[in-house]
Amino acid sequence: MHSYAVFIFRKSVTSFFAAYDALCEEGTATSVCKALDEIADISIPGSKDHIKVQGEILEGLVARVVSHESSEHMKQVLRDYPPPPLEGADQHLGSSLREICAANRTDEKEQIKALLESVGTSFCPNYLDWFGSGGADSRSRNADRSVLSKFLQARPADSSTAKVQEIVRLMREKRFPAAFKCYHNFHKINSVTSDDLYFKMVIHVHSDSAFRRYQKEMRYNPGLWPLYRGFFVDLNLYKANKGRSGEFSKETNALPETGGTNGESGKDDLADEDANLMIKLKFLTYKIRTFLIRNGLPILFKQGEAAYRTYYLRQMQKWNTSPAKQRTLSKMLDEWAVFIRRKYGYKQLPSSTYLSEAEPFLEQYAKRSAQNQALVGAAGSLVRAEDFMAIVDEGDEEGDLEPRRDAIPSSPTPTVKETIRKDEGLILFFPGIPGCAKSALCKEILNAPGGLGDDRPVRSLMGDLIKGKYWGKVAEERRKKPYSILLADKNAPNEEVWSQIEDMCRSTKASAVPVVPDSEGTESNPFSLDALAVFIFRVLHRDNHPGNLDKNSPNAGYVLLMFYHLYDGKSRREFESELIERFGSLVKIPLLESNRSPLPECVRSTLEEGINLYKLHTRRHGRMESTKGTYAQEWTKWEQQLRDTLFGNSEYLNSIQVPFEFAVEKVLEQLRAIAKGDYTTPSTEKRRFGAIVFAAVSLPVSEILSLLQDLGQKDPKVEGFLKDKNLSSSLTKAHVTLAHKRSHGVAAVASYGPHLHRNVPIHMNALLFSDKLAALEASPGMVDGEKINSKNEWPHVTLWTAEGIAAKEANRLPHLLAEGKALFEINPPIDITGVLEFF
Repeated sequence: MHSYAVFIFRKSVTSFFAAYDALCEEGTATSVCKALDEIADISIPGSKDHIKVQGEILEGLVARVVSHESSEHMKQVLRDYPPPPLEGADQHLGSSLREICAANRTDEKEQIKALLESVGTSFCPNYLDWFGSGGADSRSRNADRSVLSKFLQARPADSSTAKVQEIVRLMREKRFPAAFKCYHNFHKINSVTSDDLYFKMVIHVHSDSAFRRYQKEMRYNPGLWPLYRGFFVDLNLYKANKGRSGEFSKETNALPETGGTNGESGKDDLADEDANLMIKLKFLTYKIRTFLIRNGLPILFKQGEAAYRTYYLRQMQKWNTSPAKQRTLSKMLDEWAVFIRRKYGYKQLPSSTYLSEAEPFLEQYAKRSAQNQALVGAAGSLVRAEDFMAIVDEGDEEGDLEPRRDAIPSSPTPTVKETIRKDEGLILFFPGIPGCAKSALCKEILNAPGGLGDDRPVRSLMGDLIKGKYWGKVAEERRKKPYSILLADKNAPNEEVWSQIEDMCRSTKASAVPVVPDSEGTESNPFSLDALAVFIFRVLHRDNHPGNLDKNSPNAGYVLLMFYHLYDGKSRREFESELIERFGSLVKIPLLESNRSPLPECVRSTLEEGINLYKLHTRRHGRMESTKGTYAQEWTKWEQQLRDTLFGNSEYLNSIQVPFEFAVEKVLEQLRAIAKGDYTTPSTEKRRFGAIVFAAVSLPVSEILSLLQDLGQKDPKVEGFLKDKNLSSSLTKAHVTLAHKRSHGVAAVASYGPHLHRNVPIHMNALLFSDKLAALEASPGMVDGEKINSKNEWPHVTLWTAEGIAAKEANRLPHLLAEGKALFEINPPIDITGVLEFF
């Protein structure tokens, strides 16, 4: 049911991603396959029609980077194994997945059994993997937890086994968010003996953060196999006897050493980042069902409809869903929340059977209007692709002459003016590292004249002085004084704490503002080594610290490295983006001078030695203190080396820090702006997804107006026409359309992907105007020797339309010339350079 397409050249590759951006909010099987077939260099249809078997809903696309030789290999495969003849292609394939599931909604086990029966005995000869042997309870399938430990301790019989052991061992040692479940293999039930056991292991990665962390491990150890979201492994644990030992002796003796740090690997090396790069591109119609409905169930049932709304709006913001789609989705999801809560009350709908309720709801919702049908994509058997695309294409107008309906987005994260209210509380918290000056900063905020610009009381809770669970104490204080400003003087380094703060905000009517030390960060950590050096340097100058983390702490360096690694796996951009998405604002504490000289090599190398030692320690001992374990002596030496190095570079470390008074001033400025609402959410510089409707060259309005002014001075008719048009106010944007999704198709729009953000000269040839319309005739020029052609019959820049006249009517201007409409040729043509963009 999968279709395959190969994109060999840069043009087709960039067109592929542009096509996804154009289709990701409405993508259905018909439109997506059509667009990819037109763009791909090689296209191979699936063995079965996706629409007939699974319907129009597509989960997404998987793009994988492969070597250039792969295309030749694929061509050879097609020559060796040509597609089967189309005879019988139209034969009935039986009930579709949707029909089978709809007929068995009441019982999950019956639903599974019906699906297995439909695929036939050649694909699934028996149901042992699903229901166990005979009438045994399904729980008997679960194997003892010790199986995993025995597997890791066993000698691998071949290279593949060794590689799987390496993956599992690493993930367990690093505490990656993943599950490893083992089951009895009932297919081998007659072969099991006390010395020969058979199991199935299911590996399931729960969080995307695991992939970022694993990718970093692959850089240190290129021999690691790639990690996937989930996979199944057949295990055979046996005691070696003479016969079997000889069978595997050659291969096991030849196994390479794993886990080395020298970066060398053999021919089984699969860690080439390009060769194994895979990108999942999911469609919104699928994400509605999984991320917005299924994954939102625990929040909806445990925390209520308001928390659920916050959840789904944040998800849409992460995806950069278009404002129009956000509004329509919000309306539907609010209705879903009311519907399912009324039906189930406080008893949560199981996520394994959610579609049994969601699909009938979506089907009924889609039946109400054509717009609802376009939103849902398909439900039940309620979709015809041609009708769907007609609905999707409605209303995609360009409009430079008046604000677009979506020009002011309904931001998923409420604006700060809506959020920071005087009748609500405020929590300031610090995702930082010891030594970032949060306690000193809290004191300054407490004592600042005029506070944050309002009369709400300000209180600070210092984590080092609180006994018991700190965040529970913060919640208690919030309930006691709901309208106060609370300074949470404790490092808040991870998503678990951030979620607790979000819960507090919802339950006690408060807003929260993260206050973070400013830093460039690294590829995989929001804090640079320069910042880490300063934090440790400050801690080593403390005296009598309430938390006992000061110059007298024998393992201060280790503790700082522990905090530093709590942020591991996030770049600075990812770190800031997530905080802004959750809380809508971000305050930065100035830390380092921008014009500082590079970190001394001795400081950098000492920190890197400590980081490597920390990895060795945690890999073997987990969270055990550095004063214990295998590397205790190495830690003692390193802690002394760290002190000697930092104190030896005191002058440098003092000079690169901004003055504390300056940092306080800037933080107070930001906080007061937020409290008043005079605050713009920082850009997280995310790539734009979705809602691409057309490709155009965007032009500078100032140069257009200057050109018109020159034309008016040359011709009285032009001057008379422009006199009362006030174009300096009405013409807010200007562009030359190259291709439109509705008129020319997705592939046509996507074909401009290779030239995205490039400068394109536009030749202005003539000015055409009537009593209702005005436009400049335009001709796109060359980029890198390639002519940029517009798919429009008459390329132009719309300048003005009379009230009630749509901008698209400008396309009729050339045809009106015969009726005596004005034409002013620009000879020679004037060039204005613009930028090729997707809109």
